[in-house]
Amino acid sequence: MDTILKISNLHKKFKKVHAVNNVSLEIKKGNVYGILGPNGSGKSTTLGIVLNVVNKTSGEFEWFDGSLSTHDALKKVGAIIERPNFYPYMTAEENLKLVCKIKNISFDKVDEKLDLVGLLDRKDSKFQTFSLGMKQRLAIASALLNDPEILILDEPTNGLDPQGIRQIRDLIKVIANQGTTILLASHLLDEVEKVCSHVIVLRYGVTLYQGTVDEMLSNEGFFELQADEIETLIEAVSKLEEVEKIEVQDGKVLVYLKSPLEAKELNKYLFKHNIILTHLLKRKTSLEEQFLKLTN
Repeated sequence: MDTILKISNLHKKFKKVHAVNNVSLEIKKGNVYGILGPNGSGKSTTLGIVLNVVNKTSGEFEWFDGSLSTHDALKKVGAIIERPNFYPYMTAEENLKLVCKIKNISFDKVDEKLDLVGLLDRKDSKFQTFSLGMKQRLAIASALLNDPEILILDEPTNGLDPQGIRQIRDLIKVIANQGTTILLASHLLDEVEKVCSHVIVLRYGVTLYQGTVDEMLSNEGFFELQADEIETLIEAVSKLEEVEKIEVQDGKVLVYLKSPLEAKELNKYLFKHNIILTHLLKRKTSLEEQFLKLTN
């Protein structure tokens, strides 16, 4: 699989703040990558460095296996790292044609990209009449005019209402299914879990996890249990070698596993110890729980 972007031991310091601290990652063609982290974790700074708008302190990055200079490589990149910035009194079509002139691109793709983002019927509407979600979709259309190999989005759903968020997420999936590699930065766990195939978790500029979303979610999970005698239940469960830890939350006993244990086996074990369960549910640890475990 082709490598589109490779980052090696990247550092960025702003006086006393180490915004990016030894970050390394590799973006392979055809995947959707999410850089996940709270505000101030170094997501936007990392994107700014590879897009040549922020100077690195040290480390390296290369586009397309180093076959192109950064200047030439960025001609094959579409990016939105700031709020959409178009002329308010010009129509959607006029704004995109202006982008084409600036980038020396043919007008041929304007209608195609407007159609892709669901704005073809508003091509003659002025930008100032658009909702925030429509403005963001127009920005994505603008970033796609040169049919980029990779689309980079920084907090693409920030500030949008639920409908706008859904539209942007659905659009990202459509673009990815057409073969465009996507790299997005987000602090929203739900966003990354729903649209990304791979995730990089940052905190204070440091990489805490890197891999597929499925791998991050692959775990033995935990049981939600309830019984009349909670203390007796906890005592019995704590003797099982498969159990990693036990918590009590909202009247339920949460039993986290370190090795496989089937619900029927647990139920049988507890029944033998004269414990009748009133509630038994096995769950996978969510991305949110995994994220909080990492960042804590």
